[in-house]
Amino acid sequence: MSPRRRIVWAAIVLVVLFSIGMIGAARRTHVASEDGDIPVASVKRGDLDTKIYTTGELRASHSTMLSAPPIGGGVLQITHLLRTGTPVKKDDVVIEFDPAEQQYKLEQSRSELLQAEQEITKAKADVAVRTAQDKVALLKTRFDVRGAELEVGKNELVSAIDAKKNELALDQSKRALAQLEQDIQSHTVSGKATIALAQEKRNKARLAMDQAQQNIQKMRVRSPMNGLVAIEKNVDSTGGMFWDGMSLPDYREGDQTQPGNTIARVIDPAEMEASAKINERDRSNIRIGQDVDIRLDALPGYSFHGTVKTLSGMAMKNFWEDQSGGKFDITVHIPSADPRLRAGFTAQLFIVGDVRKDVLYVPRQALFIKDGKRVAYVRNATGFEPREVEVKAENESRAAIEGLKPSTEVALINPLVPRKVASPGTAEPISGGAR
Repeated sequence: MSPRRRIVWAAIVLVVLFSIGMIGAARRTHVASEDGDIPVASVKRGDLDTKIYTTGELRASHSTMLSAPPIGGGVLQITHLLRTGTPVKKDDVVIEFDPAEQQYKLEQSRSELLQAEQEITKAKADVAVRTAQDKVALLKTRFDVRGAELEVGKNELVSAIDAKKNELALDQSKRALAQLEQDIQSHTVSGKATIALAQEKRNKARLAMDQAQQNIQKMRVRSPMNGLVAIEKNVDSTGGMFWDGMSLPDYREGDQTQPGNTIARVIDPAEMEASAKINERDRSNIRIGQDVDIRLDALPGYSFHGTVKTLSGMAMKNFWEDQSGGKFDITVHIPSADPRLRAGFTAQLFIVGDVRKDVLYVPRQALFIKDGKRVAYVRNATGFEPREVEVKAENESRAAIEGLKPSTEVALINPLVPRKVASPGTAEPISGGAR
């Protein structure tokens, strides 16, 4: 390559490097100049209202489950079922199952009972006949023994051979009598055993018949109290397979179910409560007895008063849900006996928490997570610096903190991330975990 061409290529390389350096410097200058465009908020002192919002569902605080009767022998078929919302009184029939199989067992047991009674009659007659025969045989044998004894009494008058024959005949008669007495005793025991066996067969048949009659009565499931009927989901409709989010139909007439499955509920509409779940961060702001404002999607424009009834002590987390924290179960008692309230209504719950007096607070979006700690980016002379803070309480929009002074300016977005290269969601607040 000629020296002239080398000089030209060297000049081109210098121009490219100079351009890259100027562009980088311009970008750095632009990012630095954006500090003035970062939205900020001031640390303020005042009262923090820890009102908590969540969504729940109305349910009856007093209800009774109605299940398929625990009867062996396979599935049960529903032949009659009241609809959801049907008012019932105590002892009204809510569910009926097909009793055909139990009726068959009843007739079969009744037939076995009659057969067992006939066997008892026959066994007693056989015992009576045997007893009469044994008595006749016993009288005859005893007569033979007495005759042999009389013949032995003549031994002094007969020859020695005849005397010996008489003694042998007497011994043989006595042995026959002894054997007959043993046989009679065995016949008596055997006859009693035969009668007892037939009686036991009769008792078994009678017990089976009583059980079948009770099962037929159980096929009619009655309400144990006054209330409204609520039909459950048919868990047998999918063949035993079920997963979250799957829609199941209600039980209806003609469906088959397994013994013991819950088919319906009878609820007392006079006593209602709301059940919901709350986040971990709100758990410390709720206590039993707090007031709750309840609004229902089904009754727009109306609100109901309630109080926190129960609050679980353990967080539950669903494996399938993409959430960083668990949920606590909460129930709210509704003292109003409004007839418009129905189980299953969606409820918007506004829990009035404790008011934190004279605290320092900032907007929740001004809090971030850095290296596993909660921080706020505080403005200084050269820009912003992260500073660790302690969160005492928070609601939907504000958080009470310690670690900063009043009037301190904090960034509402992460100032350390260049705004032109930061993708949406890079500078996340406390819930996202910006670093």
